[in-house]
Amino acid sequence: MRILTLIRQVLDAEESVRVRNGAVELEGSKLVMDTMDEYGVEEALRLREHGAEAEIIAVAVGTARAEEALRTALAMGADRGIHVVTDVALDVIALSAVVAQIAKTEQAELIFCGGQQADWDSQGLGAATAERLQWPQATWTSALELNGTMLVGKHEADEGSESFEVALPAVVTTQQGLNEPRYPTLPNIMKSKKKEIRKETLEGFSVAPKLKISGVEIQVKERLKKILDGKDAAAAAAQLVKMLREEAGVIG
Repeated sequence: MRILTLIRQVLDAEESVRVRNGAVELEGSKLVMDTMDEYGVEEALRLREHGAEAEIIAVAVGTARAEEALRTALAMGADRGIHVVTDVALDVIALSAVVAQIAKTEQAELIFCGGQQADWDSQGLGAATAERLQWPQATWTSALELNGTMLVGKHEADEGSESFEVALPAVVTTQQGLNEPRYPTLPNIMKSKKKEIRKETLEGFSVAPKLKISGVEIQVKERLKKILDGKDAAAAAAQLVKMLREEAGVIG
């Protein structure tokens, strides 16, 4: 079987966000694989380690720098990569069209993607891809096993968790708690440099974004820069509540 694991390259959580000319400035900033997508790469590897005969293909759609994230996935253990190179920012619906076409071409039976994309703050990519392919999906997965052609696992629900069974082909979205992603070892990093990354162009997929970001701004709040006297805990608590209500406007 073939497993596609979709990865996104995003700003490192420890980097400061900078905006220039109405867009997030990424030049010179550290970019990494989206943490949610790391769980998908790791889970694909674990399914194979537990007996599944699988080829694992990492897929990235983005700028030339996205190859860095693909190399990370290959160093973790993915077999090869597909990089759709574009400077165009694709929304969830447009990106799902690219992923669905790749899945059909590669005859994939399982797709992993993060439950929520860090740069979009969106949860729609897995659902949109499943809809295009007319495949079932399991969202916010917290445990997963492969029994023949059936996936058995658990996922998060409003009141706790639910157990599920779903037949392949399927789309699975991943989250923290599903596994603990491995760190690439030095030998695997060296091996990853020789693994194939096939380059594609966005034009080959006849896809255009339906959503255009016209501007970006960062919300900045000034600190009050006040220190409360902690000698009298009750008085300090009362003063804090007053400040939150009257100065910060947090408490109504």
